[in-house]
Amino acid sequence: MRIPLQHLAHVRSGDKGNTSNITVIAYEPDLYPILKEQLTADAFKAFYAGMVTGTVTRYEVDKLGVLNFVAEGALGGGVSRSLSLDNYGKALSAAVLAFELEVPDRLANLLRNWRSEAA
Repeated sequence: MRIPLQHLAHVRSGDKGNTSNITVIAYEPDLYPILKEQLTADAFKAFYAGMVTGTVTRYEVDKLGVLNFVAEGALGGGVSRSLSLDNYGKALSAAVLAFELEVPDRLANLLRNWRSEAA
């Protein structure tokens, strides 16, 4: 089943200059492998379809169930230089919660605030 990221993980963010740092934290250890497999640096950059103009680097913190993305060229030149006021770290991290992942039905009980259509 296709499930938005918000039901598998939560996010934190920061920004500095023209770089955004977004951390994705799995709610449950059994959900982390799905994040790690499907939320790649390329998929992350493609999700933002041209908003992130530079390199995206993904760092994995397996023992904590965390993926950290550093997106260069993500803030329109930097928060204080950009005319796009919503284009900073917190807005970017909120948007990625809509990223969809394929989740096996057997893990549905681990999802947060999710009700399957069958229920």
